[in-house]
Amino acid sequence: MTLFTDSIFLTNEVDGFRVCRETRSATGTTIILCKAGYIDVYYRGEMLRIGKDDMFIRVPDATELGPYEISDDYAFIQVTIPSALFEELMFDHMRVEPRWWQKQEYLKEHPIYHLTPKSIEFCEMYFNLLVLQMQGVQTDYRRQIMMLIARGATMEILNFLDKELGPLTADQRSTINQSDYTFHKFTHLLRNNPHQREVQWYAKQLDITPKYLSEISRARSGKSASEWIMETTVSEIKHHLLHTTLSVRDIARLMEFPNASFFCQYTKKHLGMSPSRYRKTKKA
Repeated sequence: MTLFTDSIFLTNEVDGFRVCRETRSATGTTIILCKAGYIDVYYRGEMLRIGKDDMFIRVPDATELGPYEISDDYAFIQVTIPSALFEELMFDHMRVEPRWWQKQEYLKEHPIYHLTPKSIEFCEMYFNLLVLQMQGVQTDYRRQIMMLIARGATMEILNFLDKELGPLTADQRSTINQSDYTFHKFTHLLRNNPHQREVQWYAKQLDITPKYLSEISRARSGKSASEWIMETTVSEIKHHLLHTTLSVRDIARLMEFPNASFFCQYTKKHLGMSPSRYRKTKKA
């Protein structure tokens, strides 16, 4: 069974996973619950195994789901939503979730969780509710109902991450303010303009000073604006080197580096080797 709308993609079929990975996985949030067997999937530089009762969560970034291998008895359910919808859901949750940015970074580094039977029951419940809505008769309220279901599922994940990260501090419990909205806009701009590498450019788009942008970025996420920009740029470079056939010169042009030589220097500084060697080493 594979179902999809402009907002949500659901599947429990291997062909559905393949189609979604090729057409949507680079721009959306994907949640996979493995019910039997396993899938080995290449993600963020390594091959990960998602085994029975494991949940895999991929939040939007520049990293696609790469090559994969599936066991003969693999069974799963999957939900994928576009990054724009994910941002809409999370921006609403920011009023009650003061450390979402920390959790987002944590998910990037820890994308797999082994679930208890109760947690699995919750996952299947939300999945089945979405299936019922998508298979039902179209109504004026169907999208709103699906968004409520998606919000409920998101809150369950946030609650789960609270247990992983420990209790909130007094400062983290403070109410959201304008700087939170500004930081949200910054990360949105960054995700859509990975070729822009100057703090000044982002500050100008947000109508604030570069110093203020770095201050709110560090206060909200623990990283400066320049660190966010560098990480996004490096992630985009890795993607083009590992998942496209573009030449080094073409990638440099696409990423708007002054020339291929400067691009090679930047890559060697941040990846420890030249673009050609990185591509050859990681694809070997």
